[in-house]
Amino acid sequence: MDFVRWGIIGCGNVTEVKSGPALQKAEGSALVAVMRRNGDLARDYAERHGVPRWYDDADRLIEDPEVDAVYVATPPSSHMEYVLKAASAGKPVYVEKPMAMNEAECRTMVEACEAANVPLFVAYYRRKQPRFLKVKELIEQGAIGEVRSVATVQFAPPPTSDARESWRLQPEIGGGGLFPDLASHSLDLLDYLLGPIGSVSGHATNQGGRYAAEDTVTASYVFESGAHGVGSWCFEAGVAEDRNEIVGTRGKIEYATFRNDPVRLTTSAGTEEWRIEQPMHVQQPLIQSIVDELRGTGGPCPSTGRTALRTNRVMDAILETYYRK
Repeated sequence: MDFVRWGIIGCGNVTEVKSGPALQKAEGSALVAVMRRNGDLARDYAERHGVPRWYDDADRLIEDPEVDAVYVATPPSSHMEYVLKAASAGKPVYVEKPMAMNEAECRTMVEACEAANVPLFVAYYRRKQPRFLKVKELIEQGAIGEVRSVATVQFAPPPTSDARESWRLQPEIGGGGLFPDLASHSLDLLDYLLGPIGSVSGHATNQGGRYAAEDTVTASYVFESGAHGVGSWCFEAGVAEDRNEIVGTRGKIEYATFRNDPVRLTTSAGTEEWRIEQPMHVQQPLIQSIVDELRGTGGPCPSTGRTALRTNRVMDAILETYYRK
């Protein structure tokens, strides 16, 4: 494939700045079609972003002969449906995170794409952002020695009344609440930085009673490498917190998942900091790696269906008892 012509299914808010312009600005890439069930909104998006064609039917976009690859940017409840259709059409597919409603759906998607010999990529875009590549570089260079443990803390105030109407708080659409929507980024990053998580357990509750989904989650896990991890997420907090701390035999690394805080390395020699700004279009580095892989000019992309399936597996284990009730 010399050039990648993209079609977006679900051109909502996430595509306005994070990803849509990135599909247009990546080298060897163009955005040629968009789809939204509301045709007026699809047409408006196309006109504002200079996209040649728009649809209100996903099948028509997937079948468009001038669409080489499909980006699925709908809520998780429809990810599997559209990925399977793209695979059936023989088109590479890039799907938003979390990859699907649960591990079982992820596995179905991976197997369908592999059977069709179709690449499957997932929008865990932090795997290619410079700030997190710096964390990975420090770990691989042995700056903190052998990794022993990691702790993640993410707190946020409760959502406003308007936000409580969002699909992100409706488990039947999002596969849970804010935990799978936000914590998935942190857990996927840990998979990227430290390798796969082996055993995992967790507790999830709803303490605020504002909606049906979980709002407070704690978890513990052991990586296949032997490192231990703990995480605490609370979306009913009076303060905001975003902190990850990786501890090794020679020091520790601190970084934030969402805030643009500096990467901080502390050893016996003292503390160093790196303040690395994120790209304007945060998905562009990952999208460029996808385009390069599809064109055969680089790659591979570090975020695939196989890696994202592992993140869903971990989240399923953490949330199992809450949703089993």
